[in-house]
Amino acid sequence: MIRSRIEALQTIMKEKHIDVWMVCTADYHQSEYVSDYFKMRVFLSGFTGSAGTLIVTQDHAGLWTDGRYFIQAEKQLENSGIELYRMGEEGVEDTLTFIQNRLPVGGTLGFDGRTVSSAYGKQLTAICESKQASMAIEEDIADGLWENRPALPLTKAFVLEEKWCGESCSSKLARVRKYMDEVGANYHVLTTLDDIAWLLNVRGRDINSCPVVVSYCVVGKNEVHWFVDSNKLVDIQEYVNTLGICVHGYDEVYDFVKTLDGHVLYDPNKVNLLLGKSIACGIEKENPTVLMKAIKNEVEVENLRKCHIKDGLAVTRFIYWLKKNIGKFEITEITASDYLDERRKEQENYLESGFGVIGAYNANAAMMHYSAQKGSEATLEPHGFYLIDSGGQYYEGTTDITRTVVLGPISDEWKMHYTQVLRGMMNLSRAKFLYGCRGMNLDILAREPLWNIGIDYKCGTGHGVGYLLSVHEAPNGFRWRIVPERNDSCVLEEGMVTTVEPGVYIEGSHGIRIENELVCRKGSKNEYGQFMEFETITMAPIDVDAIDFSLLSKEELAFLNAYHKTVYETLSPLLPKEEADWLYEVTCER
Repeated sequence: MIRSRIEALQTIMKEKHIDVWMVCTADYHQSEYVSDYFKMRVFLSGFTGSAGTLIVTQDHAGLWTDGRYFIQAEKQLENSGIELYRMGEEGVEDTLTFIQNRLPVGGTLGFDGRTVSSAYGKQLTAICESKQASMAIEEDIADGLWENRPALPLTKAFVLEEKWCGESCSSKLARVRKYMDEVGANYHVLTTLDDIAWLLNVRGRDINSCPVVVSYCVVGKNEVHWFVDSNKLVDIQEYVNTLGICVHGYDEVYDFVKTLDGHVLYDPNKVNLLLGKSIACGIEKENPTVLMKAIKNEVEVENLRKCHIKDGLAVTRFIYWLKKNIGKFEITEITASDYLDERRKEQENYLESGFGVIGAYNANAAMMHYSAQKGSEATLEPHGFYLIDSGGQYYEGTTDITRTVVLGPISDEWKMHYTQVLRGMMNLSRAKFLYGCRGMNLDILAREPLWNIGIDYKCGTGHGVGYLLSVHEAPNGFRWRIVPERNDSCVLEEGMVTTVEPGVYIEGSHGIRIENELVCRKGSKNEYGQFMEFETITMAPIDVDAIDFSLLSKEELAFLNAYHKTVYETLSPLLPKEEADWLYEVTCER
């Protein structure tokens, strides 16, 4: 089926004299996760990961993805005729180099210009100019191949009240306009969906697990223009009117920006190429809302603490259920994750899952972003590990937590791997550092225990988390080297929320990850400067059955005991007696 789709695309390419056709993961807004309408790369390649680029020539097809998906992509591309290009690996061409080498002189490079950022589009344009080649970017030539393609999303937006978000839309607009004045901009074109949702204090359900509204926004000195299907605003029309927002049709933004006089602020890494070409006089800078929304205010932080208590309660009840019932009746990767989902739904102000659950048994957990499929899911047995990475969207915020649960006997090697992962997670969590440090400065704290035994993981150690928004949020994160497209290497500021999630992934054997969320806080200040530290807000027990306590330092053991003491004291009053008694057993001082 995939082969036939690629061949059909190549036939169209030949008819239209296109030598290279590229299909990106993104929608028109450079979103990480997209609605079903925009999953053209999935349709053509069969690869379902959240990141990847498909490039097709008239006689070849290749798929580029990062280390999180190498194992998954290899399996999903098997027998498809599509070659896997492992991004970042030695000797592997990146997409630009591949296009440079495959595009003939005088040829044509094509792609949907709405799904490629202006910045990346400029690099592609330079390649075409060097080859005296042309670009075909006005049409999605693969659209006709996708019968019954899903429609563009049409869900109703809702307002996020100040009791949840802690700041009015008017206040946020004032901060954005102040920045516009500082850089000399008359208008600001904003296309990223989470930034628009944060700025306007609205949320939606246009993308599964990411509560945003598919739209564009243009901020002027005295007015706001929102380009969105008006049917989505039925429930919030009064709110929109009160703010004086001018509503336009979704696609009208392309003609609208051509009419703007003066300097227009926009982020070339986020505004798509076609829209960017319509801006006459641009000021290219990162959206100011990126940093603003990453720094959570005190209302948001306090809500997040409450949110993680509820979420941790659901996770704790799930672990108890799994531990008590494994081997008594059939439990699969899917029925296990479904049980956790039901426990989350019981929590007040729960809206939906935070992302697609990663529930993986033993070897499946070696695929970092594994997704169990009905009919091929593994059955859990009373031995080995079950890794579950999940989260929820609540009015009080977004959660992301991973626990690796011991289901029965494991080898000494697996126990050692688990302990080293735990040590890395704890060491970074208890870091104290001077203000000005970035995630790169601290990443070694998490990797050192694994590097010392010759193991690494092919991804970052942690990422920023939105507030009732995307579970992956720029610009904060933990990573040992800069990866420009990830945008997660900023100075760590008070109020930023970042995950810490080192892991071990042994193909064909097992996967381990332990993940908590941290809030960056100010510590002491002295003659050396302002010290910073982290507050752990995730509230759920860590499975002690896999820990080799002989490997823990005194400080590491003290941190684990203190964390578990907080978990027990916080959650036990909310649990039935038998579950509270069990929680005491698994969190008591070691």
